[in-house]
Amino acid sequence: MQSKICKGCWQQMHMPVPLRGLASLPFRAFGIRPSRMNPNTCTICELMFSKVMRASKISIDATILFTDIRGYTSLSQAHSAEQVSALLDDFYDACGAAIWEHDGLLNKTMGDAVMAVFNFPIRQGDHTAQALRAARDIQQSWNTKRASLAESFGLAAKDLEVGIGIDCGKVSFGEFGRARLDLTAVGTVVNTASRAQSVAQGGEILVTEAVHDRLEELGGSRGQAFQLKGFDAPVTLYAA
Repeated sequence: MQSKICKGCWQQMHMPVPLRGLASLPFRAFGIRPSRMNPNTCTICELMFSKVMRASKISIDATILFTDIRGYTSLSQAHSAEQVSALLDDFYDACGAAIWEHDGLLNKTMGDAVMAVFNFPIRQGDHTAQALRAARDIQQSWNTKRASLAESFGLAAKDLEVGIGIDCGKVSFGEFGRARLDLTAVGTVVNTASRAQSVAQGGEILVTEAVHDRLEELGGSRGQAFQLKGFDAPVTLYAA
């Protein structure tokens, strides 16, 4: 459910900034509206990102989620740009709805890949659990859509499955780059979540040992060692 006021402004400044309804109209006249990265926050939060983060990058405890569509590369080569664009719109919608429902930040879309950050700017004591819930919601939501989408592409439904990877821990969040500033999180946690996603099977959610250790519900799951690209030693991942 979408919040009526900006959760970021309320949490950080106890300032009720209306996002929806009649009360939001005067604010919209001044350009204050829901953020595109999380509609439960507002453009004041975005302005805070772009101004404050230029001066300093912050270290935060966060959970990072990556997801993408299996078989996307071959699919994009065999179909028109319009068809692929429509597919991505549906995928982004499914991901965005799940991420925002659990107060995550849809930080990046890169082709068929989505990156989300949990615990910024909306702080959550259970952000790792929220990220896992969002991942499960993505899988469930996409499963209801992909059968009809696959039929329109002349594919089997399994050809449009998605894989998800999740890691948690300290990341650096801020604006990076010189020629083109990019507001994002960086660090080993981000890299590990991305690589975990790359080895996940269609329909699978793989989480790291750090995520496994934080969530009691995963206590009975068994880990498997994966040799992830760019990592010297094998990394243990758990199906969630």
